[in-house]
Amino acid sequence: MDASQVIELGRESLWVAVMVASPLLGVALAVGLLIGIFQAATSIQEMTLSFIPKLGVMVLALMAFGSWQIAIMVDFFGRIFERIPMLFM
Repeated sequence: MDASQVIELGRESLWVAVMVASPLLGVALAVGLLIGIFQAATSIQEMTLSFIPKLGVMVLALMAFGSWQIAIMVDFFGRIFERIPMLFM
């Protein structure tokens, strides 16, 4: 395995990590922003007000995007395992 293959594998793995994490992070960002605006407008500074709804929405987002995320990761790991025999040639 030469340097170009290692760089390509690293680039591909970072892209898969971004694709898998982005739906959950985007949902958490949107809900956090909405809750922050609500807290600023009402002057309510309760810590659980920001944590509990964000946790619930993250669970819903994981239920919605979980199968897609697993499919992306299974495809990626399948391609990595297909490359293993070529490493020793």
